[in-house]
Amino acid sequence: MLILSPAPATAEPPAVPPRDGAWDPLVRRLAADGFEPVALAALFSRSDVRFDPQIMARKMNAMLELKLSQSKVQGGGGGGIYLRYLNPFLLLRARGFLGDNRRALAEARRRFGVPPEVLTALLLVETKLGSNMGDKSALITLASMALAGDYSLVGPLIEPRDLPPNIAMWLRWRTAQKAAWAYVELKALLVYAYRAGFDPTTIPGSVYGAIGMCQFMPSNALRYGVDLNGDGRVDLFNPTDAALSAASFLAAHGWREGLSREQQLAVLYRYNHSRAYSRTIMAVADRLSED
Repeated sequence: MLILSPAPATAEPPAVPPRDGAWDPLVRRLAADGFEPVALAALFSRSDVRFDPQIMARKMNAMLELKLSQSKVQGGGGGGIYLRYLNPFLLLRARGFLGDNRRALAEARRRFGVPPEVLTALLLVETKLGSNMGDKSALITLASMALAGDYSLVGPLIEPRDLPPNIAMWLRWRTAQKAAWAYVELKALLVYAYRAGFDPTTIPGSVYGAIGMCQFMPSNALRYGVDLNGDGRVDLFNPTDAALSAASFLAAHGWREGLSREQQLAVLYRYNHSRAYSRTIMAVADRLSED
């Protein structure tokens, strides 16, 4: 198990052992921010930890296409829902989840006021109750995006190439912005992995590094993660910790007993900025409550 704990804030940033490779600028930056250089060198020297500029390039190409088309994403629509989550098979699985995790869901309601049906519906929509938590390495995703703040690494992969100067400048700015965001999330992932006892290379994630049954970005895992048994280890791949952590997030963003339907939808919108997403969760919760 790699130990990647931050050094004390008063310590001088340790020197990084000489290394060759694409990851070197990122390793030096992490070491300067207090992570252990020997563990970093071991982690980023692994043959399965490879820089992939396509991760950032795919994101930038999608944003560029949107920019050039002058269209805007409507966030899943205003009043629709995702009907696929209301099929009988998924609802049957959700009912089984309610029964299997009754204690944790009751504790989540006691602590945070979120009904078990809402939490179950949220986890169903996010990851189909843990069956689809992403097949990408969260570490490689976030590290590759963080390193790609150097635009020269992704520029050759951008289409089209003959961009107007103002669009080219905008694209460089957005790339740097996304890289800075990814670097913060990468540091949070390393801290989360250390605290939870995970090898960071084994943590699967979404295409942009969200992790666990509740699909938290790593910074949210540190901020809102809750463990059921009080041992200090938050395992977002465990349904009990995932349910409590999702409830913690919702409570921190305004969920409480007695909210109106529109207020509930507004809180769920903070979890994922899609009105169809919020309405789908409540539609699934309604079905589960009918039982």
